Amino acid sequence: MLFIEDIWPLFSIGCFGSKTKLFSESLLQSITDSMSNTSCQSSELEICRDEAAALKLKFIAIASILLAGVAGIAIPLIGRQRKFLRTDGSLFVAAKAFAAGVILATGFVHMLSAGTDALTDPCLPKYPWSKFPFSGFFAMIASLITLLVDFVGTQYYEKKQGLARGKTEEQGRVESLEADSESAIVPVVEGKDWNGKVFGEEEGGGMHIVGMHAHAAHHRHSHPHGQDGCDGLLRSRGHEHDHGHEHGFGGGDADNGVRHVVVSQILELGIVSHSVIIGLSLGVSQSPCTIRPLIAALSFHQFFEGFALGGCISQAQFKTLSATIMACFFAITTPAGIGIGTAVASFYNPNSPAALVIEGILDSLSAGILVYMALVDLIAADFLSKRMSCNFRLQVASYFMLFLGAGLMASLAIWA
Repeated sequence: MLFIEDIWPLFSIGCFGSKTKLFSESLLQSITDSMSNTSCQSSELEICRDEAAALKLKFIAIASILLAGVAGIAIPLIGRQRKFLRTDGSLFVAAKAFAAGVILATGFVHMLSAGTDALTDPCLPKYPWSKFPFSGFFAMIASLITLLVDFVGTQYYEKKQGLARGKTEEQGRVESLEADSESAIVPVVEGKDWNGKVFGEEEGGGMHIVGMHAHAAHHRHSHPHGQDGCDGLLRSRGHEHDHGHEHGFGGGDADNGVRHVVVSQILELGIVSHSVIIGLSLGVSQSPCTIRPLIAALSFHQFFEGFALGGCISQAQFKTLSATIMACFFAITTPAGIGIGTAVASFYNPNSPAALVIEGILDSLSAGILVYMALVDLIAADFLSKRMSCNFRLQVASYFMLFLGAGLMASLAIWA
């Protein structure tokens, strides 16, 4: 009993609460101190400092990155009207795999490492920034939040699409009944033919109902597995090619359309968030030695990120105005960040503790979003699909392009 009486105060709620309060106050004070604007300029950055040359390179960077972004996002949007660049073509799938590899390497190799470097910079106090892997933590939080937004957004659009489809079908049935009553034709609700099958019933047990929605639903649920499933996929794709282009979304196409709507919006959010940081970092730099390699690296990066985003927008089948707004917003983000960085370069110190903390957190959050989008909504969505498993040549080409895109983007970390 004496031993328990001695240690009991350690477990009391009041003692625990006071220690927790003390710890939180200490942590908050440390973070506040680290956010001070004291300069921590590295002498290495002053070796190649040339403000006039840096300004010229910044204008070149704005033009180059803007053109690369416009070209990248415009190809899938304009090319969807062309046979060789249709979103359901093998060339588009392989090019999208390359772009997915670029985005994956951007998240892992560039953004996450940049966030780690910023949050473990010697200018920041060791406590708390060196005592906990904040970059990985923020990336994990961003991935989980992206998953939640992805799920909620998909549910919302599916519900909205279902309600709209239900109203359309109900209106069609009412109009059909009115037309039949006027022509004195009584619709047959159910009947049996001579061999005992329900009228309209097919050999596979499905109902042959006239209309795109029922046709897609029947194929979606009655395809067998294995080689027969691949044969059925090829037959259904040929049928859709002949009859489906003028019908818009229907059945499974509607479900895919909903996913592409959500994916395109979240992907743009992730790309835009880190594009602002990249542009701002380049804009505030006064070192031509730093800017020169960034121009080529960011142009390459912007082109293929634009291609991936443009492909998602194209597959979502947005209206022309909405697609144009999303494309323009993506294309101008990095150049706008460069312009803002150039404007504030005279008084903004990117090496101050406050700037390092903000940049590190945003880079880590962007990394989490990009890694999630690349793995879940770009790579897994295409590489685990029935279409990919039924086409060996497409598998080889897509995996090759995926690894090539990731490898090339990762190798750019040598220079930028």
